Amino acid sequence: MFKNLLLLFVFQVLVVSTGAAQDVEKLLLKDYRPQSIYKIPVTKVEKAKYPIIDLHSHPYAQTEAELDQWVKTMDQVGIEKTVIMSYATGAKFDSIQKQYSKYKNRFEVWCGFDFTGKDKPGWIKKAVKELERCYKAGARGVGELGDKGLGEFYSLPTSGYMHIDDARMKPLLQKCAELKMPISIHVAEPYWMYEPMDSTNDGLMNAYKWKIDKTQPGLLGHAELIKTLENAVRDNPKTTFIACHFANAEYDLSILGNLYDKYPNLYADIAARFGEVAPIPRYMNAFFKKYQDRLVYGTDMGNSARMYQITFRILETLDEHFYEFEHFGYHWPCNGFGLDDETLRKVYRDNALKILMK
Repeated sequence: MFKNLLLLFVFQVLVVSTGAAQDVEKLLLKDYRPQSIYKIPVTKVEKAKYPIIDLHSHPYAQTEAELDQWVKTMDQVGIEKTVIMSYATGAKFDSIQKQYSKYKNRFEVWCGFDFTGKDKPGWIKKAVKELERCYKAGARGVGELGDKGLGEFYSLPTSGYMHIDDARMKPLLQKCAELKMPISIHVAEPYWMYEPMDSTNDGLMNAYKWKIDKTQPGLLGHAELIKTLENAVRDNPKTTFIACHFANAEYDLSILGNLYDKYPNLYADIAARFGEVAPIPRYMNAFFKKYQDRLVYGTDMGNSARMYQITFRILETLDEHFYEFEHFGYHWPCNGFGLDDETLRKVYRDNALKILMK
């Protein structure tokens, strides 16, 4: 009997781990892994059509061997340069900068803001001084700042917990303009994370994992966070801002479009939101074409060759109804946008060069 129970347990583990078909009466949403049966064209894009500058990545390589392998992968898939969002200042930034300087032509490390002692007199002068020090050490941008409702929390070693339009931030934003350091900022989350976590939420599979706790005191909502971004962009016209992840306005990209129409100093990266926009390929094709001068390529999903190649398939091809569960958390299928060559060149590289060479 024990042997039979053991065999049953092993079978159940294999079913879950391999994604094999499960009894639908016992199926959980988190285990739903549909497989397309459509016999339609499948395009394998091994290498990007044009050279790429990835404007949104992180220090995934922790050892010299891992860094060497990353560069080999970049060569394999066509990534010319990668911007590393370190979040960091002080010794942490110096350590990351030193590690990635081995390939200084392939990586550029951006720093954070130093919020240490932010409630004490003289904080802002020290923060500006540290920004200048990081610039001299090699930082050419700031990021990724992050605000999901309670204020900046990504920066190391100390989180800020103040919004980007807070008056106390003004000297830092002005110094970035003076040093020509673009600011990459993540505001809010995709709108599914704010919706009720019930059967009406069509992004529930991923939204539940990243849901926003709206009961937190002082938490700003989605529209309020977009407004903080707009305030900072409007009030600092000489500072270049890059809104991460389409400004997390994927559900209504007219929000981002309206900001583009008003503020020439605003760009947006497309990192880690391929899953959110791949269900609406015709709309995305039109949006990319209209704002082809303001969108920049980014990943924010690790550094595997397969990850890069998935993004190429979505941007370059007209493939339809394909699933990606390893890097996207949704149950819905993806579709390719089939972007034209001019748009691809700008999104892949040309727009990033405009930002990096200012």
